[in-house]
Amino acid sequence: MPAFLSGFFLSLSLILAIGAQNAFVLRQGLMRQHVFAVCLFCAVSDALLITAGVAGFGALATAVPWFETAMRYGGAAFLIWYGWKNAYSAWQGGAALQTEGPAQTRLSVILATLAALTWLNPHVYLDTVVLIGSISAQYPDRLSFGIGAVLASFTFFFSLGYGARLLSPVFRLPRAWQVLDALIALTMWAIAAGLLLGGH
Repeated sequence: MPAFLSGFFLSLSLILAIGAQNAFVLRQGLMRQHVFAVCLFCAVSDALLITAGVAGFGALATAVPWFETAMRYGGAAFLIWYGWKNAYSAWQGGAALQTEGPAQTRLSVILATLAALTWLNPHVYLDTVVLIGSISAQYPDRLSFGIGAVLASFTFFFSLGYGARLLSPVFRLPRAWQVLDALIALTMWAIAAGLLLGGH
């Protein structure tokens, strides 16, 4: 149980930080578009990476010296672009949450999450594979630690995705949507700055 709880709360504390992936899940939850598929995809992706880390791949950054640097600069470039996209949406304004109208196909939503916000996000690898993987080595019961970490991911993403709809009345106002886009942009740029400055 101590290993399970440690894994659960470590994973939860890492995921709670606002990032591109979380912002995407929040947006899909507000739009009520393919929420289950998006939450499931993010949680399963985390589960695979956590499993890889706990299984012993946490030493990847040490074994391959250029791995962390490549992830840092590649991730920073993507986050700068993603932040600009949201900043432009905030600048344009005039958009409000619409619960009706054409929805994105499930394929396009999952591909956007897969290609950009999950597997190309350096924080995902550093937090799950490297950090959780290395910390799990301190526990004799690594299986319980890993299960706790995976469960935290499922709990968080489904809570975020389905809890977002409680905020939908607020996001019917164009100004609220502008504020959200602006906050997402600033967050992405702050993360990118941290990566470029060598932070984690």
